[in-house]
Amino acid sequence: MSVVPFFLMATISSCFLAQHAGAVTTDPSEVTALKAMKSNLIDPMKNLNTWNSGDPCTSNWKGIICTAILNDGYLHIQEVQLLRLNLSGTLVTDLRLLSHLNILDVMWNNISGSIPKEIGNITSLKLLLLSGNKFSGSLPDEIGLLANLNRLQIDQNQISGPIPTSFANLNYIKHFHMNNNSISGQLPPELSTLPRLLHLLVDNNKLTGYLPPEYSRMPSLKILQLDNNNFSGTTIPASYGNMTTLLKLSLRNCSLQGTIPDLSGIPHLIYLDLSWNQLKGSIQLNKVSIYVTTIDLSNNFLNGSIPSSFTGFPSLQRMSLENNLLVGSVPLVWKNMTFNGNESLILDFQNNYFTTISDTLKPPTNVSVLLYGNPLCENGNQPNLIQFCQPQIITPASGSAASTNLKCYPCPTDLSFEYNPLSPIPCLCAVPLGVGIRLKSPAISDFRPYIDDFEINLTSLLNLYLYQLYFDIFIWENGPRLRMYLKLFPSNSSLFNVSEVLRLRQKFTGWEITLSDTFGPYELLNFTLGSYADVVPSATPSRSSTGALVGILLGSVTGALILSAVITALIMRRRSRYLRLLQKRSRSNSRIKVADVKDFTLEEMALATNNFNKAAELGQGGYGKVYKGVLADGTLVAVKRAHAGSLQGSVEFSTEIELLSRLHHRNLVSLVGYCDEDDEQMLIYEFMPNGTLHDHLSVTSEKPLNFLMRLRIAMETARGILYLHTEADPPIIHRDIKTSNILLDSKFVAKVADFGLSRLAPVPDVEGIVPDHVSTVVKGTPGYLDPEYFLTRQLTDKSDVYSLGVVFLELITGRRPISHGKNIVREVSLLYRSGETFSIVDSRMGSYPSECIQTFVSLAIKCCHEETDARPAMPEVVRELEKIWNMMLETDIELSMSTETESRNTAKPSSSSSPSTSGSVKQLVSLDISGSDLSSGIIPPVTPR
Repeated sequence: MSVVPFFLMATISSCFLAQHAGAVTTDPSEVTALKAMKSNLIDPMKNLNTWNSGDPCTSNWKGIICTAILNDGYLHIQEVQLLRLNLSGTLVTDLRLLSHLNILDVMWNNISGSIPKEIGNITSLKLLLLSGNKFSGSLPDEIGLLANLNRLQIDQNQISGPIPTSFANLNYIKHFHMNNNSISGQLPPELSTLPRLLHLLVDNNKLTGYLPPEYSRMPSLKILQLDNNNFSGTTIPASYGNMTTLLKLSLRNCSLQGTIPDLSGIPHLIYLDLSWNQLKGSIQLNKVSIYVTTIDLSNNFLNGSIPSSFTGFPSLQRMSLENNLLVGSVPLVWKNMTFNGNESLILDFQNNYFTTISDTLKPPTNVSVLLYGNPLCENGNQPNLIQFCQPQIITPASGSAASTNLKCYPCPTDLSFEYNPLSPIPCLCAVPLGVGIRLKSPAISDFRPYIDDFEINLTSLLNLYLYQLYFDIFIWENGPRLRMYLKLFPSNSSLFNVSEVLRLRQKFTGWEITLSDTFGPYELLNFTLGSYADVVPSATPSRSSTGALVGILLGSVTGALILSAVITALIMRRRSRYLRLLQKRSRSNSRIKVADVKDFTLEEMALATNNFNKAAELGQGGYGKVYKGVLADGTLVAVKRAHAGSLQGSVEFSTEIELLSRLHHRNLVSLVGYCDEDDEQMLIYEFMPNGTLHDHLSVTSEKPLNFLMRLRIAMETARGILYLHTEADPPIIHRDIKTSNILLDSKFVAKVADFGLSRLAPVPDVEGIVPDHVSTVVKGTPGYLDPEYFLTRQLTDKSDVYSLGVVFLELITGRRPISHGKNIVREVSLLYRSGETFSIVDSRMGSYPSECIQTFVSLAIKCCHEETDARPAMPEVVRELEKIWNMMLETDIELSMSTETESRNTAKPSSSSSPSTSGSVKQLVSLDISGSDLSSGIIPPVTPR
């Protein structure tokens, strides 16, 4: 079934409109502007192919939304929505001809050049959205002519020069988002006259000069975020203490001097960050709002003691005072607080001069107290403080906000069906909409206690039920900013109707959602239509001002309803027959036939596994159970048996047979055969005696792998994936690389397994052009999923590289990808950048050359880069691993060549694992590689000294 009945309404309506509209066309000057715009844009994905013919408003040009007929008899372009289409090139000056434009959105592309000053002629413009491109040059003064502008988003570009003083004329502006550019010069004091400005975000630029005291007069300002600029020698104006509407003040790393002003005149301040400056004096924050969630005054020169009032913040999540000159006693900040569920409090008081704390220091499990680097930690008579006196870095928790233990049969695969775990109808399969957003300036440090509030807030703004919103994941990023991926499900049905999809899309792309102040402003990263993409129009006439168009539309809709009803009945009959055929197929004895792969009978498999005896079970996954078996000729095998009646199992079953039957490589698990008989589907593989890499990295493993073994496993796994990407014909993207899918044979040779989710890589089209991705439903394992693939549903070979990078980080740290809400990629990257690489190395693997581990960590982080293009390709990954291996051989290290597996972990710690170790390791370090088949040529041969 390839279409959904009620989708036909929109499609048929468009046909009626095109047939009967006659002379109703788009203003010719605006058509000229769009054609000029397309000619200047590079469109490798051919997203704008619909712009080649027909009329923009009546031929459904992608991203073009129109008004209805005005008095001049024309349709007019109201919105240009080109979010995340992989466009490059430049914007043209002819944009000025779009005289009725309300929204210009080209966010998250690669458009370069300057921002055309002619945009200032589009006086109707309300939203100018240019974030996430490569715009350069200065901001045009002419933007100040946009009298109706509500939102200016130019963040994450390469814009330089000053902020024009003409921006003070934008009396309707509410949002200035100009962060992450190279904007320089003085903040214009003139902006203080803006009556409606809510958010001023200009962090991560090159601003200099002073902080305008006049900003305290802004009547509506809620967020002032100026982090990472250089206001060298200036102080925080005392008048900022009178900003009565302010909720968040963030001036981190701004080279500020002087003292902290009295902020008691800010009654609703809930987030304060003045860290990484040169502030002096005592902390004068006795009257900060009781609703404050975050106080960060770290890395200054503050002295005196912590105010006693710091025990009166019931909503506090993080207080960071580390790296100051504070003295006296550490107050029990939490003593008046209560904690529910996943609420937590981090108190970072490291590297000060505190000398005392309560002898009965026993904070709740929800409270983390960090005291390292204080005199009180040097007193050996207080053993109760040992756990608080270790150096630590605690990062915000990311993770999944919704979970369920509901067990459901897999959904149909003809559309992007999946079950909604929150639906009041158990196991209801539905097609969701995907939404990616980023909170740009949240007033919290820990999102978990606020998840319920966020869900209530967002669903009420979208007019949805709570169970229609499902969190996939939320991730903290530098800023700090909070990125999240959501799914919107239909209400107790399998599919949204077209009008509901259009309504929800307009809510996000039209910025019609205003989240509560706690969550601050957001930006839209993606609105993924998925299976709705081919049937939801991208341009829809609206608000007709003439009776003629109303008549046309009414006639169209009437005809559409009648025809839709007829087709719905036909398709429902077809769907019913389709399901009956599926059921008949699952009950039949028909069997798959694959050439050159042995077809086992059910009787043979029952005999091999002692009738699938529980004692023969090796494990269980989403597909089914795995058994150890012995074939009639004595061959040991692993038998993967699908769950009975599993449609998904059937799809993965066929996929894996098809792929493995023609893949032959030392580092890929071999397929021995299959069984497809009497509702039973089984795959039979070569037996891998040493199980999965996941088992050997577990904290419960009795014989942890040493560094050399881990490096060898990384290299062999990479070679297996390199074969898939470059030598398989056609190439294959694995899509589910993880430690539990890397198996180890009797000699600990690593082999990649489980190809049930694999996809064939793109092949050349008729013109010989190879697409750079495969568009597909997101599948894989949380923690290993490429965030770009998750965001765009565009699968590439670099998606495998990301997953492999996570495996490398597991090999290095011994940690899981997501543990206790912490993401391994973010944690390791943070410590690596701060020069603390060795603090995360798994101590169970014994000694190692420091330069090798540094290089290995660097490679892993590159593989896990958020941007696809920044990751290395598999040939480069393999080369880098071989360099590390050769580096091992070049260091002055004795390699133990013991052949007994039991002696693998006799490595003794040495100074080579210390960050202070020099580049050349001269000590004798025991690095055992027993079990390695060095004569195979897969690993370069090693000669013991």
